[in-house]
Amino acid sequence: MASLHLASASPRRRELLAQIGVPFVTLIASIDETALPGEPAERYVERLAREKAQAGLAALSDPTDAVVLGADTAVVLDGRILGKPADRAECLATLAALSGREHQVLTAVALASAQRIESRVVASRVRFRPLRAGEAEAYWATGEPCDKAGSYGIQGLAAVFVSQLEGSYSAVVGLPLCETAQLLGEFGIPCWQA
Repeated sequence: MASLHLASASPRRRELLAQIGVPFVTLIASIDETALPGEPAERYVERLAREKAQAGLAALSDPTDAVVLGADTAVVLDGRILGKPADRAECLATLAALSGREHQVLTAVALASAQRIESRVVASRVRFRPLRAGEAEAYWATGEPCDKAGSYGIQGLAAVFVSQLEGSYSAVVGLPLCETAQLLGEFGIPCWQA
């Protein structure tokens, strides 16, 4: 059976893969995550997931029996990708923009082996309730939004902001488990391994 490598430093992706019983080794695959001019958000996340998987594969000394998983998540509001906040002001502005509105979360997952690469993109819709005065500031003070696309983590304290979710919860967290399990199966890696 092929060995699985996760090309991600995300603790959330590690937790999600472990949740479905798939053993893996983590590796870091550094790529340029700058969006290309005019690149649609869906194409952007899929390109990054594929590039991470390919960079991870290239980093292995022997990729013969290896499969590398890359993933990327983007929060999109009015066609604009909301990345990780650079600072407090950007986080507060992002949360104010999301307040009382619906936005899209796109997560791509890609698997690469020496023979092929396959990817999927999952789109979910998330609605925030209107945030009360001081809530965004208090959330920033927790430190949680610092490394999160869109300045929030649905699996953490910001769960109280989410009034509606249509789509995949695990994809919003960072890895669409249904689609990931299907891809893993296509590469001969089963879930629920003992």
